[in-house]
Amino acid sequence: MRVLVVEDHVALADRIAEGLRDAGMAVDAVYDGQAALDQAGVVDYDVIVLDRDLPVVHGDRVCRTLVRAQTPSRILMLTAASDVDDRVDGLELGADDYLGKPFAFHELIARLRALDRRGPGASPIVSRGDLVVDRARHRVSRGGHPLTLTRKEFGVLERLAGADGAVVSAEELLEHVWDANIDPFSNIVAVTVARLRRKLGEPPLIETIVGVGYRM
Repeated sequence: MRVLVVEDHVALADRIAEGLRDAGMAVDAVYDGQAALDQAGVVDYDVIVLDRDLPVVHGDRVCRTLVRAQTPSRILMLTAASDVDDRVDGLELGADDYLGKPFAFHELIARLRALDRRGPGASPIVSRGDLVVDRARHRVSRGGHPLTLTRKEFGVLERLAGADGAVVSAEELLEHVWDANIDPFSNIVAVTVARLRRKLGEPPLIETIVGVGYRM
């Protein structure tokens, strides 16, 4: 899951980002509303964690702009303005979920994963032949035997399995499984797919479409 954290308190934003990375998510963080709009304009995030009281461009305007632009990202407002009227206002702006501060970190993670499961091709459990990918529990098995994957291997497999036979480009995998700190010219996607193939075993499940991407 690729997440954008938008929070003007830099230390809090960085703590949230680090905690989400520890939970296996690819996370970028920005600290004002204009930076959020700029970033969302170039990356299709799975979920955007959005504070309301932002400098430069207010969080409400950011939310409204993203919704009007039909941005595919789901939006979770995370803000100190958390009474009933505030939550109603946020949801009416187009946010998909609303969590008040202070918050329990495990609840934030659960809400983000729930939002991600609402996306296209995002059933909690995906089966491809004898392969079963449990997105909610981060478990994978083939032929009834559990497989141990790294977070990035799981992220790539989750994306390919959820594509329902469609080709997924290396660029899309790089965008959704890694964050902005990765070198876009890196061969990390090919390396991760190669490791994943070895762990999945025979017969092979991942097909390389030369010059296009990968298909399961």
